Parts: sequence; structure tokens; C-alpha cells
Amino acid sequence: MKKILFLIAGLISCPLISPAQSKHSPTSRFPSYDGLVMCGYQGWFRAEGDGSGEGWTHYSEHGQLTAATLHPDFWPDVSEYEKTYPTSLTNEDGTVARVFSSYDQSTTDLHFKWMQQYGIDGVFVQRFFGGLRTPEARKKSRVVLEHAILSSQKYGRAFAVMYDLSGLRDHGEDCSAIIQDWKELVDELKITSQATNNYLYHRGKPLVAIWGLGFPDRGYNIREIGMEKLIDFLKHDPQYGGCSVMLGVPTYFRDLNVDCLPDPYLHKLIASVDVVMPWMVQRFTPLLQFFDVTRYEEQVKADLAWCAQRRVDYVPCVYPGFSWYNMHHHGAGDNAMIYPLNQIPRQRGRFYWSLISGAIDAKAKMLYVAMFDEMDEGTAIFKCSNHPPAGVKLCDYENLPTDQYLWLTGEAGKMLRGEIPFSQNIPRRIPVEK
Repeated sequence: MKKILFLIAGLISCPLISPAQSKHSPTSRFPSYDGLVMCGYQGWFRAEGDGSGEGWTHYSEHGQLTAATLHPDFWPDVSEYEKTYPTSLTNEDGTVARVFSSYDQSTTDLHFKWMQQYGIDGVFVQRFFGGLRTPEARKKSRVVLEHAILSSQKYGRAFAVMYDLSGLRDHGEDCSAIIQDWKELVDELKITSQATNNYLYHRGKPLVAIWGLGFPDRGYNIREIGMEKLIDFLKHDPQYGGCSVMLGVPTYFRDLNVDCLPDPYLHKLIASVDVVMPWMVQRFTPLLQFFDVTRYEEQVKADLAWCAQRRVDYVPCVYPGFSWYNMHHHGAGDNAMIYPLNQIPRQRGRFYWSLISGAIDAKAKMLYVAMFDEMDEGTAIFKCSNHPPAGVKLCDYENLPTDQYLWLTGEAGKMLRGEIPFSQNIPRRIPVEK
């Protein structure tokens, strides 16, 4: 009896081990993706002299930035940037053509300022797998994300992380680096527990996006990269989990054909997450006029119905146009003919608005804009120049105001939320008297 009493007393006196506590704030200024227009944010443009040591990354195919190595198909309007960098190119008036660097805090700050000015809700900041393999690489690659956290608080915008599987090796590598990176972002950057928490939540939980599953041009086998383990960690880990997960998949994910791997395992993964976002860029074009616009809306309707049956939320992808001529024509020879400049014309915003109105008419509750700053593929909605440097082949904004697509994106959010009437016709912008 004494032994029993002693054991009981010992149990009473020992403190109970409490379960691990979540490291995320229980609430966010943005508790749901519903009603929001979010943009993809590459943040990958670098310039000589910006302190990154990465040269002209994404401005130039390699080495120096010249007409022969130019990478993007649009040129930025840099009139409002605090810091700009001279290039070897010249403007039509003979002045030096300058560019911004995404590495600068002032650049990120200006972009978030524009989001606030035009009513754009926020961005998914891209994190590419190729920059996650070592602690040093992970820290260097998160500079833009650190800037985004500060600017999101300053301008009251939402942000979230999107892990892009680009860079994942074809064999012998899994998604463990993403798990480690997410832990570091939560612990070191307090990414989901800032005093003013602007991290995007969905279904009341931090939303983490993973892009690049199901595309046939990827060498890795989606069954062998630890995706179930990653999703389980993000959703159920007692400290770092408790998240909602969004998957970026091909346009034809439902039928597992056309641009999608014919592997039903993708459907298993989709059924285990909270949101799916099909990549629609380059899949629809105004060159087919109303047929393709109608096809887009029918695609969204069918996607929504399929996802509803599986209790997965759905966000359609919209984009203003497409062009990747400079990205492909260097050294491409005759193949350059299949990559024409301005491949999917913007039609002064009409194509962009047709996708926006089609998605909203199909009863979409949220939108993903591809992309805020993607000049390489000609999908950028931020301010681009109508007067690019001389001697190079670049698109322009068809003599529209350089903020036209920022404004249209803000109008899209208003229409999505019912703040302005639904219309398939592109909104008419009333000039502001100065």
C-alpha cells in the first residue's frame, strides 16, 4: 500500500508534459482567400551593383545585359523607383535605359504601395526549390520575402508563400528542404506570428501554396518526392502545421490529359488539400475570340463543380496576355518562329477582362493573377513602359497608361466582391482631373 501511495504522490507532484503549441497566430487580418484578388510575385530581377552578387539575373540570358542577351519581353516603367541601375541600352532620346532590382527594399515597398493604391489585395511570394537546398541558400533567397513582410504591414496588404518546385532534381531528391525552410520562416522571420499578422489565411489557417505538380515537362516522379509527407506536415504538425495547403496544377488536371500527367495519384493529392489552382497561362488566347473565352468560362465552371464534390476550394488563374520571345529566340534559330513577340495579345486589356469576367460569372470566389512582375513571359500587370529601349524587340502597353493593368486588377476585386456591378465589358476609366 505504501508503494502505491508513493507512486500516486509522485505522479501528482510531477508536472504534466503539455503538448506542443502552434507557432502561428490564431488570427490574421486576412482570415480567408474568399473575396480576394492575389497576384503571383516573382521578385527575381537583379542588377549589377545591387549588392546581390547575381549580376543581371532575369534581365539577361547570360553575362552582360545587351540587346543580344535581353531576357524579358516588357521593359519596366522606372519613373517612380527610388533606386535604378544603368544598362548598356539606350532610350530613343539617347539617354541611358535603367532598370530596378527586386533585391532592394525600396522596390518591394513601391510595389506594395501600388497594391494599396489600386486595391489589389496582396501577393504570393515565390520561393523556388533550387534556392532551398542549404541554410546559406535559404537565407539568401528570402531577402525579398523579408521585404514583403515589412511592406505588407506598412500598406495593409496580404502575402503568402508559394513554393515552386522548379529546380527539384529529377531523381534522388524529395521535398524535405521545403519542410526545413517553412520551419525557419516560422521561427526566424515569425512569418505567421507578426504583431500585425498580414499572412494570408484560408479556412482560418495559414495558407501555404505548392506549385508544379502534374506537369509532364518536369523530370521528377510526383509519387517519389515525398509530397504526402509534406502535405501531412503542413496540415498536422503540432507546432509548424495547422495550415491550409494550395496546390498549383495543370489546366486539365480533372481529365489528366493535354498538359497534365495521366497519373490518378494527382487526384489523391488534390483531395488531401484545401485549395487547387490550375495554371491557365498560355492555354487560352484572344486569337480565337469568343470561342476561347467561352471555353475558359466552361472550364472554370466544370472545375468548380469537380472540386465542390471533393470539398476542395478552387481559385481560377487569370492573366493579361503572354509573350516570351526574348526568352527563347537567343540561339534558337528557326525554332524562334514558334515564339513570336506578343504571342497572346492583350487587346488593350480586353483579353484580361474577358478572363476575369468569365471566372466571376462562373461563380469563382477568389482570383489568382499571373503575375504581378513577370516580364519574362509578358504577363506583368505592374507599370511597364510604352517606350522601351531602342534596338530591341519588346512589347509595350499599346499607349495605355502604364498603370492600366493595376487599375483593372483593382476593379476585378471590386466586381468579385459585388462592390460594382458585374459586366463582361471592360470598365471605362474616367480620367482624373489634375
